[in-house]
Amino acid sequence: MLKNILLTPVGELQTNCYIIYCEKTKRCAIIDPGAEAEKICRKIDALNLMPVYVILTHGHYDHIGAVNFMLEKYASTPIKLAAHEAETEMLKNPMINYSVMIGKSVSLKTPDLILKDGDIIEVSEHVKLKTIHTPGHTFGGSCFNYDDRVLFAGDTLFLESVGRADLHGGSFDALRRSITEKLFALKDDIVVLPGHGPHTSIAHEKKNNMYLN
Repeated sequence: MLKNILLTPVGELQTNCYIIYCEKTKRCAIIDPGAEAEKICRKIDALNLMPVYVILTHGHYDHIGAVNFMLEKYASTPIKLAAHEAETEMLKNPMINYSVMIGKSVSLKTPDLILKDGDIIEVSEHVKLKTIHTPGHTFGGSCFNYDDRVLFAGDTLFLESVGRADLHGGSFDALRRSITEKLFALKDDIVVLPGHGPHTSIAHEKKNNMYLN
């Protein structure tokens, strides 16, 4: 992992929340703040970072639980919410983001930045993320490519595994296509930072992922 990327596992499912920041400007993006908002904020504030985006790989409750807290705490930056256009319904509906299952009923606003495949999120002049729409885990599931060196993969691709496809918006066929046609077209040495568990690489998954071979 690069030195300008911080990892904070949060919540009962140990969702990987990532903070990516510009060392020069201190502008940062928070990717998938799923829970434990104060824990995430301590890392941000310790480095005097300025959050300008909350970026969501998808809308399941374990990836969005701390979003509203972040948007309120850093409202003066101003901070914007970014997610794929096909994920808007899930973000708003506690029934299909499954937050009702844990008694929290999380509902988010319509994203300020509604993403499509190929869109660039400019955190700063030096930190830009390219949106890769990877449906299969959810309708609007997306990965984010940073400088052809790091891929924030959400729950699309894990170390020697893939995201589940049996929930709302899921399709294993779509998930497999997303990975083999889009992610496996990336450079082999890209570090894959998944939504749960340890990091991996495109090359490793091409060779070792039993779900895709």
